[in-house]
Amino acid sequence: MSISNEDGGDGSPSPDPLADTLLDAAYESIALFGLRRLTLTDVARRAGVSRPTVYRRWRDIGTLLADLLTREMRAVADAVTPRAAVAGGDARARLVAGTVLVVAELRGHPLLGRIIDTEPEALITYTFHRLGSSQLSLLAVAERQIRAGQADGSVRAGDPAELARMMLLAAQSAALSWRLVEDTLPLERQTAELRRMLDAYLRPEGRE
Repeated sequence: MSISNEDGGDGSPSPDPLADTLLDAAYESIALFGLRRLTLTDVARRAGVSRPTVYRRWRDIGTLLADLLTREMRAVADAVTPRAAVAGGDARARLVAGTVLVVAELRGHPLLGRIIDTEPEALITYTFHRLGSSQLSLLAVAERQIRAGQADGSVRAGDPAELARMMLLAAQSAALSWRLVEDTLPLERQTAELRRMLDAYLRPEGRE
């Protein structure tokens, strides 16, 4: 996933320190004032660069926000990967542990929380209509882990792409919509139930 487009490229980030500086400026602005007041001009001013510098990378706030979300989701996934590996066990156990850790991190992510609280419509495209690059990147990782689980016998037979997408639906709902059931299921219980659900979904019949 390139720094310049949520829906483009092969999922590999392009090194661009200035783009990171501009995304940092956008992050700070959203944290302080919310998404509605964010403009590319504001990003340029906060980063101390000219407006054309920003416009050369993003045509509008929507494309900038997509890249910002992509960067933050990648950072979460990268931070979780070694923690999931430490969990040990077979491929299914590591995949479930990693997925649950990602969900937990996303629930507490300041940027995502701010958007959900103030401008949830900004997430509509990637929740209801189409997959963004960050989601596709996570799906690719899940598919590889599912294949590894099928090879070691810990994951049931099935198309890895289909299994990964059903996992995405469950995990994304748990990450974004957890407040809907918090009155009955506090976060700790939601996490435990998500772990149980994913493990049962992936487990071969007759295997513990």
